[in-house]
Amino acid sequence: MEAEKKPPAVSDVGAWAMNVVSSVGIIMANKQLMSSSGYAFAFATTLTGFHFTVTALVGWISNATGYSVSKPVPLWELVWFSLVANTSITGMNLSLMLNSVGFYQISKLSMIPVVCLMEWVLNSKLYTTKVISAVVVVAAGVGICTVTDVEVNAKGFLCACVAVFCTSLQQITIGSFQKKYNIGSFELLSKTAPIQAISLIILGPFVDYYLNGRSLLNYNFSGGATFFILLSCSLAVFCNMSQYLCIGRFSATSFQVLGHMKTVCVLILGWILFDSALTVKNILGMLLAVMGMVVYSWAMESEKKAATPIPRNKSDMLDGEDVPLKARVSGLPPVDLEEGEMKS
Repeated sequence: MEAEKKPPAVSDVGAWAMNVVSSVGIIMANKQLMSSSGYAFAFATTLTGFHFTVTALVGWISNATGYSVSKPVPLWELVWFSLVANTSITGMNLSLMLNSVGFYQISKLSMIPVVCLMEWVLNSKLYTTKVISAVVVVAAGVGICTVTDVEVNAKGFLCACVAVFCTSLQQITIGSFQKKYNIGSFELLSKTAPIQAISLIILGPFVDYYLNGRSLLNYNFSGGATFFILLSCSLAVFCNMSQYLCIGRFSATSFQVLGHMKTVCVLILGWILFDSALTVKNILGMLLAVMGMVVYSWAMESEKKAATPIPRNKSDMLDGEDVPLKARVSGLPPVDLEEGEMKS
């Protein structure tokens, strides 16, 4: 008798909730940590290195205690993936520095069609009209509520293109690796996090110095700043874990589309906690984006139901006759259990 399939430790809704809550939480914590009115910790790349260091530590403890099992993945693939992921992080930071906030938001929105295109090219994935329409609605809604001034230059445009390409490729690769090596989301994260941590801790301070002209060695690590750094790192563990989990269970496209719920939450919390402006345009854009997410979820669920094979009825399975399996295999006529005789 086959063993029953072990249910996942985190449900689909739980995975999305973990990602939204941890992502919004880390944005709020980083805003307090990095803003000039907060602790002015202007070292975003180095902070990401801290995030992956803590994530790698959690992964090591999990493997050491036997909670998770390490599966072999070629080192060169892990290094290649980490290089793409770190280029994505650096490119995003450079894009934000060189371009206006409006163009930076547009570049983030462009990841949705880029991911769709790359999944079509790399994985031969096709999309229905319903899904494409929902994606357009989400992108339009988020664009209305986030994009304001748009200024771009040649260097900034190049950095944005590199960042969008590498981020899209990274997210598609997360799902591909999990299927290719039959490895869980957390196990894969435990393997990639140490490589990203080491490289970002070494290169991060130099990248940040180029971005803002400030040295990490001259920063005053006060008690409040240290607390928010630790809080940011703790939330990053759940954020990274849920990202790998969601992409592994669904797809990079779904992660991009439904992930914009975080943008809506950030705008609302910014208005509540930091007195950020919330105009009618923002509200209409958020409503349009949420509507697009609902339609996208419905379209994807419809696709799943359409792809699920309908089980054949009993008469089809037995070719119109209720014949025991052993009798069919042996080729003998069935036994009448009540009379104990062979039917002629």
